[in-house]
Amino acid sequence: MRAELHALASEFGFSTALIEARGLTACDEATELELVETADDGKEHFLVPAAARAWRTLKAAAMAEGIDLFIVSAFRSVGRQAEVVRRKLAAGQPIEEVLAVCAPPGYSEHHTGRAVDLSTPGVSLLQADFDQTAAFAWLGRRAGDFGFYLSFPQGNPQGYLYEPWHWCFHRGSNY
Repeated sequence: MRAELHALASEFGFSTALIEARGLTACDEATELELVETADDGKEHFLVPAAARAWRTLKAAAMAEGIDLFIVSAFRSVGRQAEVVRRKLAAGQPIEEVLAVCAPPGYSEHHTGRAVDLSTPGVSLLQADFDQTAAFAWLGRRAGDFGFYLSFPQGNPQGYLYEPWHWCFHRGSNY
């Protein structure tokens, strides 16, 4: 995998020194995945079994408290991440801007099958104002009870822009 990551870094014009400076860790792709949700547009979202169980429990608890959450994005392969970066570069975004909002292929928590990008009805997807919703407030109070944590708060050391929608399940949890 290391050779593939070096090839992708070369293709996209960033150095492994940049990865090291930001403290990013390579993320292995999950191999065992479960379907956890299907979006209205038919897109299927997958997580590893432990994260899937935790997500289902978290979602049920949120619904019981009047909070409607849904997945915008979950598991994403290294290849799919590379496609996302290629699309952004083709649209004219400089690599520095792309890497402020998108992990380099091979370094995304989505590869692990434990990360979810979330939303709630009535808000724009993947926008910082998600943090103004009752759903975000509920996640801030309760997500940790289910093993999910906000990965990229304001001023995060990885250098990503604030992502209030991105939550990751941590293996040490009881799910």
